[in-house]
Amino acid sequence: MQYFVTGATGFIGKRLVKALLARRGSTVHFLMRPGSEDKLAQLYKFWGVSRTRAIPVAGDLTARKLGVASDELKALKGQIDAVYHLAAVYDLEADEESQVRVNVEGTRNLVEFARAVDAGHVHHVSSIAAAGLYEGVFREDMFDEAEGLDHPYFMTKHESEKIVRKECKVPWTVYRPAMVVGDSTTGEADKIDGPYYFFKLIQRMRQLLPPWMPAVGLEGGRVNIVPVDFVVAALDHISHSKADHAGKCYHLVDPVGYRVGDVLDIFSKAAHAPKMNLFVNAALLGFIPKSVKKGLMALAPVRRVYHAVMKDLGLPEDMLTFVNYPTRFDCRDTLKALEGSGIACPRLDDYAWRVWDYWERHLDPDLFIDRSLRGTVGGKVVLVTGGSSGIGLAAAKKFAEAGAVTIICARDADKLADAVKEIRDVAGKDAQVHSYSVDIADEAGCAAFVRALTEAHGGVDFLINNAGRSIRRAIESSYDRFHDYERTMSLNYFGCLRVTMGLLPGMVAKRRGHVVNISSIGVLTNAPRFSAYVASKAALDAWTRCASSEFADQGITFTTINMPLVRTPMIAPTKIYNNVPTLSPEEAADMIAQACVYKPVRIATRLGILGQVLHAFAPRVAQIVMNTSFRMFPDSEAARGDKSDRPKLSAEAMALQQMMRGIHF
Repeated sequence: MQYFVTGATGFIGKRLVKALLARRGSTVHFLMRPGSEDKLAQLYKFWGVSRTRAIPVAGDLTARKLGVASDELKALKGQIDAVYHLAAVYDLEADEESQVRVNVEGTRNLVEFARAVDAGHVHHVSSIAAAGLYEGVFREDMFDEAEGLDHPYFMTKHESEKIVRKECKVPWTVYRPAMVVGDSTTGEADKIDGPYYFFKLIQRMRQLLPPWMPAVGLEGGRVNIVPVDFVVAALDHISHSKADHAGKCYHLVDPVGYRVGDVLDIFSKAAHAPKMNLFVNAALLGFIPKSVKKGLMALAPVRRVYHAVMKDLGLPEDMLTFVNYPTRFDCRDTLKALEGSGIACPRLDDYAWRVWDYWERHLDPDLFIDRSLRGTVGGKVVLVTGGSSGIGLAAAKKFAEAGAVTIICARDADKLADAVKEIRDVAGKDAQVHSYSVDIADEAGCAAFVRALTEAHGGVDFLINNAGRSIRRAIESSYDRFHDYERTMSLNYFGCLRVTMGLLPGMVAKRRGHVVNISSIGVLTNAPRFSAYVASKAALDAWTRCASSEFADQGITFTTINMPLVRTPMIAPTKIYNNVPTLSPEEAADMIAQACVYKPVRIATRLGILGQVLHAFAPRVAQIVMNTSFRMFPDSEAARGDKSDRPKLSAEAMALQQMMRGIHF
């Protein structure tokens, strides 16, 4: 048999061509747009045949009779047993004009072509979208009953099917696949749409929350998903069956209906993300009057928030329109046509993990973005305060290795000189590393430092506010040590603000800049004995939230890192920390690098997030937990001013330490 296929390079099309070529003696002619010849080699490799069996036909879907030359039409006339029309725009985000041009006019051109070559049969691959937003069960013999066709995609799929039904002069059959995802055996897919749009959200949940934590999901409306291998096998089988299928329509759908919430839960399980135990009915959104929704979206701030959220989650603008999708699809004719063939739609639960795995390995949009530190900071000016040791030094090494103009500052000039040498030992002698001896807690010295940075380097592109002072001492031991609070505020809060506010005008002038503030996990957990330190970091956190709102439209972004314990000289005096999990300076530097690359609003560990959630939803319980730890672990020797005796831990304290060793931040 000889076939003609449009959309042969597409997701379903190239797999259908392979199935057709598997039939003995078959030849496939396929429409090839001029300029797409570079795809041929890869297609022939996928199909496993040469040009003698898979023959490209130059043409254009948007031209009359597909733009096929008259001599080519004459050569094909009477030779084509079946035409398969798969070429279409499947993108929800495509503009209406392009969808009409391809989906509607393209189908009309296909019908003209089929008549011109006296094709034996037209197999039109439509979509369940042709039913629009029909309320209830849509049968295979229904068409005119479609409703809710306002969206361009629904409208054009319905109109293109109407053209086949009303204008096609040769026998025809219509197939309406559901949302098509990757192969059920390999997960392989070519594009992202349908349920894939929610994968980034699921991935974020997995990154932020432990898998055992219950999550809230949308119950939503109906959604029907089928793997591409089922669609191809069913289409190939039905179109070659001996039964008369002219003028019929087949729903290539999953007989088992799912709600949006069920689908999200299945893929969350496949991704090892938190299970959605509680579902909120998205239909509640429907009670908001359209006039109210329209009025809200007319407000610029509301539009900005909506667009920002949708962009951050990787969702198309119209995606939420389909969360309450109301239609279910009957497929009794399809099931009857497939009876005895062994072809059946597999259960989503059985292959979802393959679809997820393939997406995460090959289709995740983040894979195609330069997320390297070099791609982010290479050639840019990066300032790390407190860069002569610990976290700051480890971070400075990474920035210098990545090709940044790396600037470090601290009070001790000798330590700075040693740090510069150490950085160049790692990054190379030609690395651009500069150091400035300055006490950022000193107003005059800090102002001079900022002026020097502006004059010598034109300001900075990335500011890492790392310099800080930590004091672990109970409030009852600080009654006569008010200077503890003054010292921490002077450096951790006012010092950071002096540097940041001094450099912000330059960032605003360039309309770019990123500020990373090293905060503490203690701000989230409200750790006892750290009132002076946590209060100063909490003040910086609050200022940062205000600043990020003020500069959001000027290209300036902020990240707060609620850093857990790090093995640095700062915590050395507290011997108890020898028995609790801590990060290395290099691991902390990785978090800073992540902040510069991805620019999230906040980076926090699971333990920190758990502490914040506990304080938000069960503050009394959180107080009891923290008070218990406060009483179990005494002040350090340095805090007590007593270096003669080591503090003795209770049995409960030692048991808690043992448990903490098994906690992963």
